[in-house]
Amino acid sequence: MSGQNGAKTTVVIATRNRAPELVRTLTELHALRPRPEIVVLDNASTDDTVARARAFPDVRVVPLSRNLGAAARNLGVALSRTPYIAFSDDDSWWAGDALSEAERVLDACPRLGLLAGRTLVGADHRDDPVNELMATSPLGHPPGLPGPAVLGFLACAAIVRKEAYLQAAGFSPLLHFGAEERLLSLDMAACGWDLCYVAAVRAHHHPSARRPPRAWRRRAEQRNNALIVWMRRPLRRCAAESAGLVGRAMRDPGTLLAVAGLLRRLPKALAQRRRLPPEIERRARILELAHERK
Repeated sequence: MSGQNGAKTTVVIATRNRAPELVRTLTELHALRPRPEIVVLDNASTDDTVARARAFPDVRVVPLSRNLGAAARNLGVALSRTPYIAFSDDDSWWAGDALSEAERVLDACPRLGLLAGRTLVGADHRDDPVNELMATSPLGHPPGLPGPAVLGFLACAAIVRKEAYLQAAGFSPLLHFGAEERLLSLDMAACGWDLCYVAAVRAHHHPSARRPPRAWRRRAEQRNNALIVWMRRPLRRCAAESAGLVGRAMRDPGTLLAVAGLLRRLPKALAQRRRLPPEIERRARILELAHERK
């Protein structure tokens, strides 16, 4: 199964109200050879995003009637005709050799479900701090994998095997936005797929100025990290995570909004609760302990 020009990878982009940034991203992606198929999911933009994206030949644009957040990517994956999916944000794109290198790695490693690439930020190509965290992953470098094992990634620098993504049910609509990669990582690993970091696969990220306020993003991540724990982790871990969040709310009134968001979504999270297999729980705990020591 492959797309146009023999490409094995479809690039999926979820966007909202960032037409200028999206135009630059599509321009960069159009220059790739072979040119990948591109699917743009527009999260109910109120600017001219849809019209400007449709000006690019061979780009499939799907306007959505409401903002689905990160879960809009699920529709793009469903529409793809290739075995691999590369995610880009509307302010990021792939280096010239990235997709062909990723395809080579994924072809050679049939149990590799997700390849996390190296993210280079801005015009001076600075390493995103996440690169170092993944390169020095406490999960080590298992034999047979092309890089260190990970249980997390940046969506704008990730390439997935479509089969693995669908088996793990993709990005959770419940989380909407913020830490959505963490839950998908756990679910893919729980399905038996490997995830690893490959520094040779590079993505360029030029962060948009049109970003939600930092405080809003922090609250979304706090809320979602707690929801993920309730959805997948032991009850003692759930209690500790929630107690910690409430404790922070006592010192930081802004965190009260994260607690309120958690409580509103908790019934749906509990309905989707599914404990991780023991080995994946062990890996998750290794990462937590490493984070606590820093």
